[in-house]
Amino acid sequence: MLTSDNYDLTGCQKQPSPDHAVWGDVRTPTPASILQYGLHQGLRLAALALFLACGLAMAGSKLSGDLQQMLGSNGNVEVIVQFDHIPIDADLQPFAADQIIRRFRHIKAAHLLLSPAQIQALAANPHVTYVSPNRTVSANLDVTTQTIGANGAWKSGWNGSGIAVAVIDSGIYAHDDLKTSSGSSSRIVYSQSFVSGLNGTDIYGHGTHVAGIIGSNGHDSTGSGYTRTFSGVAPNVNLVNLQALDQNGSGTDSNVIAAIDEAMNLHFQYNVRVINLSLGRAIFESYTLDPLCQAVEAAYNSGLVVVVAAGNAGRNILGDLPIYGTIAAPGNDPYIITVGATNTRGSTNVSGDTIASYSSDGPTSIDHIAKPDLVAPGNSVVSLMAPNNTIANLYPSTLTANSYYQSGNHPGTSSKYFCLSGTSMATAVVSGVAALMIQKTPWFGPDQIKSLLMKNTMNAFPLYTSAQDEVGHITYNNISDIFTYGTGQVNATAALADATWIGVPAISPVAVMNSNGQVTLVFSKNTAYAENIVWGTNIVWGSNIVWGSNIVWGTSLFTGQTLSAYSVLWAGTGAAWVNASNIVWGSTALPQSLLGPFNVDDGDQ
Repeated sequence: MLTSDNYDLTGCQKQPSPDHAVWGDVRTPTPASILQYGLHQGLRLAALALFLACGLAMAGSKLSGDLQQMLGSNGNVEVIVQFDHIPIDADLQPFAADQIIRRFRHIKAAHLLLSPAQIQALAANPHVTYVSPNRTVSANLDVTTQTIGANGAWKSGWNGSGIAVAVIDSGIYAHDDLKTSSGSSSRIVYSQSFVSGLNGTDIYGHGTHVAGIIGSNGHDSTGSGYTRTFSGVAPNVNLVNLQALDQNGSGTDSNVIAAIDEAMNLHFQYNVRVINLSLGRAIFESYTLDPLCQAVEAAYNSGLVVVVAAGNAGRNILGDLPIYGTIAAPGNDPYIITVGATNTRGSTNVSGDTIASYSSDGPTSIDHIAKPDLVAPGNSVVSLMAPNNTIANLYPSTLTANSYYQSGNHPGTSSKYFCLSGTSMATAVVSGVAALMIQKTPWFGPDQIKSLLMKNTMNAFPLYTSAQDEVGHITYNNISDIFTYGTGQVNATAALADATWIGVPAISPVAVMNSNGQVTLVFSKNTAYAENIVWGTNIVWGSNIVWGSNIVWGTSLFTGQTLSAYSVLWAGTGAAWVNASNIVWGSTALPQSLLGPFNVDDGDQ
């Protein structure tokens, strides 16, 4: 979509991004990693890890840890109650009508308002599997479609026709670029809000921008008077607008679960095949218990491709190497597709692309799932703008100059397009590619789409990169490895050309560290990974060793260079700020206040 993400070439009228300047490759593009963390300036350096996150429930408890902390008050608490089946009337009979806030048709849960005593009593119910509070979630785009090869797909007739993508976000504005090619009707075929007092219209601005990356046809930037056309990845796809975030980009677990439930309900009516979730929150428990993860798994099991943002928490505040273990929920679920962000640096030549410094890194908290699965362009993307939206009002620097895409003398800023960055934008890119793949091969399900997307990625990232924030004068250093980019950057051309039928589940592997500090990937049996299709010995990562002697991430790199900093990989030997018990596999919790919300880069290009 759309343009470069080099500041000088984008439509963002603002100070340069931390990812827009002073790039320098230190080593050849061979994956490796050094685990480091940092805190705010002035704070004492401390061990940081999100693994075993704040509020982790006591072992065996049906009540989440953060919920247990709420039970000391006398007030009622909104909770998500998970059952071992889709709840029926008998399950909810003990509660008054005004305590039943929301029931779900396809998900084994209910949203209830209960007293502390009622919550504690639920633990004794044999059909209740887990209870957690109704937590808050938040929202998380200029890259050319040429970067991922979408323009080639259009020439072959693959443009998303007949496929619907459910966008669960802050709503979608009925933009001209989201109409049919004739302009006679909207391709937003269904709208529903799950936010009290809102009607699906996008006030925040995030959902419209995401929808444009997926499906803009560039109507308002097409013609003789325009120098750039802002087309989405699947420019004829239909969109299902499911509003779960409010005018401030905030929502709750219940809102998102209800939207996922509705997407499943509309599956056959509108041919909904993909769900885009450019949102998330912190991880509080294993994905096997998390209600958001269980909801996306229900959608996966129903045949929907679920694409989720990794999060924007990978940037170390002091500018040191990235913060590992910062993937957000529900991106920590191994069944769905989790997407990180890259910076195209103003070029369609993918050899110069780098990982965006803010993109969250794996492995996931608590379960240690290898995430993200892949990455996509997400830095400084010009896309559709909802009128008078909150983001643009708060961050006028995101506005795009008319002269950026119109010929002649056109002063001022556009009322049609603006510029955002984040893994939200990268997620929308992958959702668009998934729609193209399903149009071409409609019998492919979520496992086939995920496997082929990952199998056909582009991977030529420089090992070390850095970017200077010219506003705060902070240099952010980054490193490219399995936990920053998965298998690589999405490649629509290659994915569409690959018709291989992969008949096994595409479950992301688990990272395990042994007593010698060697990290391996453990694959579930009979999966695309164990069958050497994606991660196996014949494809990308070597003999399933992440960091081992003379393997890809070992003491000897492919170039013959020695990774002298191997001693600080994971265990942190010799580092004053950490020891093995506190890092990825440890028990120290990362204070949530240090993790930015998913919209952190909406105003920080």
